[in-house]
Amino acid sequence: MANDICRVLLIEDKLESIELLQDLFSKSQHSSLAKGLTFPVTCAKTLKESLTFLEAHQFDVILLDLDLPDSRGLHTLIKLREEVSNTPIIVKMDGQGEGAVVKSFQLGADGYLQIKNLDSNLLIHEIRLGIERQKYRVKINQQEQKINQAQEFADLDALIKSSGQTSVTARLFGSYPLQESLPDVFDELVETYGKLLELSLEQRIYKVDHNISEQLRSLGYKMGFLKASPRDTIEIHTKVLKEKSKDASVAKAQAYVVEGRLMILELMGYLASFYRKYYIGLSNINLSSRKDYP
Repeated sequence: MANDICRVLLIEDKLESIELLQDLFSKSQHSSLAKGLTFPVTCAKTLKESLTFLEAHQFDVILLDLDLPDSRGLHTLIKLREEVSNTPIIVKMDGQGEGAVVKSFQLGADGYLQIKNLDSNLLIHEIRLGIERQKYRVKINQQEQKINQAQEFADLDALIKSSGQTSVTARLFGSYPLQESLPDVFDELVETYGKLLELSLEQRIYKVDHNISEQLRSLGYKMGFLKASPRDTIEIHTKVLKEKSKDASVAKAQAYVVEGRLMILELMGYLASFYRKYYIGLSNINLSSRKDYP
C-alpha cells in the first residue's frame, strides 16, 4: 500500500450498496482515521469479473458481497481466497448471524461490514483493522513456514546420517557416496537438479510444459550408471533446497520445499526403475548361462 493511497476492489452487484460505499469513501478524507489516505475504488459485479481485475492489478483491500450473480454464500469467499492469499478481504454481512461471521473468519476473511448504520469512520476503521489482521496472519504463516522448513532440513539431514557410512548400493557395487568419491560429478548433479526444480516450479505456476518427468528419468538413469544410492539422491535434494532457500523469501522457499517433495519421489522412482532393469538383465544372463553350461 502506497503512503497516501489504499486501492479498493469492491465486489458488489447491488447498485444501492455500490453508491453508498462510493459516497462513504468520497467523504473519508474528512475522517481522522483516514490519516491522509485516499481510497480509489474499482467495482466488479461478479466473481469472474473480480478475478480478471485481480490478474491485472494490485489492490490493498477487497470488499466482498457474498451473494453475487455467479457465486453465493461463503463459497464465494472460499473461491476468492484461493486466488488471493495475501490481500485483506472484508465481507459484507447483511442479516447473517454471529455463526456466519465466525465461519467467515475461519475461511480467511479479515473483517466484516454491515451496511446498516455504516458511516465513513466505521468503514475506514474496519479497513485498517482488516489490513492489520492480514499482516498479522501473514507474519504467523511465515513463522510457521520457517519452522516447517527448518524441520524439513533437519529430517533430511537425519535421514542422510541414518543411512550409515556404507549404503546398500555401496555394499552391492563397491561404491561410496558420490559427494565423497566424485565431488565434481556430485556438483554437476546438484546443478542439474536445481535447474529442474526451477523449471518444475515454473511449470506448475505458469502452466507451461517443460517435460520435467522425462528430464528426471534421464537424471535418474544417469545416477544409476554412476551407481548412486537413495542417500545420494537425498544429499543432492537437500543441498539444492538449502541453496535455493538461502536468499529466497519465505513463500518462495516454501514453494521450493513443496515442489521438491514431489520431485525427489519421482527421481527415486526412476533410480529404482534403473536398478530393476539392471537386475532383470543380470538375472536373465545368469539363467541363460546355467542352461548353456549345466
